[in-house]
Amino acid sequence: MDFTQVLIALVVLIASLSVHEAAHAWTADQLGDPTARNLGRLSLNPVVHVDPIGTLLFPLIALMTNVPLIGWAKPVPVDFRHLKHPKRDFAIIAAAGPTSNLVMAVVGAGVLAVMPGLEPGAIAGREVMTTAVQMLDFFVLINVLLAVFNMIPVPPLDGGNVLLGVLPPPGARVIEALRPYGFLILYALMLTGVLGTLMGPVAYYVLNLLGVR
Repeated sequence: MDFTQVLIALVVLIASLSVHEAAHAWTADQLGDPTARNLGRLSLNPVVHVDPIGTLLFPLIALMTNVPLIGWAKPVPVDFRHLKHPKRDFAIIAAAGPTSNLVMAVVGAGVLAVMPGLEPGAIAGREVMTTAVQMLDFFVLINVLLAVFNMIPVPPLDGGNVLLGVLPPPGARVIEALRPYGFLILYALMLTGVLGTLMGPVAYYVLNLLGVR
């Protein structure tokens, strides 16, 4: 990547993470928990969702150096006391983030599909991408990757939180016991190549369905 590509990727990542976190906040609010709304998190403004280290520094280092670093945004707080069905509702709130990323990927792919010279298989068109088209391409790719990554069933990722809401108590306790070690597990999966093996085929399949790879 050159500097322009790094900047585009970072802008797209911040925007996508902002929608992701706003989706968590909106869903929690709809299910009866106003905590995130009261804290100003029910917003698409990146300022309220960005973590200086996890959303800016780590992704920037990773994009510029290919050093494997896992980024994050400020997590949306959820107060179970306000939820009518705490387990079920928490799973729905957790799933809202990755779902929003998939929706954004579909919208981005739809726009790409109707742009002249960029129909699936139009290689020549992609070689002369404008900055706007390049941003759309990154937009689809990053949102698919965010959706797939966040659904890995390891807390604190959304996939782990979804499992907490759907598993019976013994299984949920096992998942919850992994929470303090979640980032260690993810780095172990990433550094051993297991994470790429798990994510790659799924992400590639979704991108193929969207007609962008």
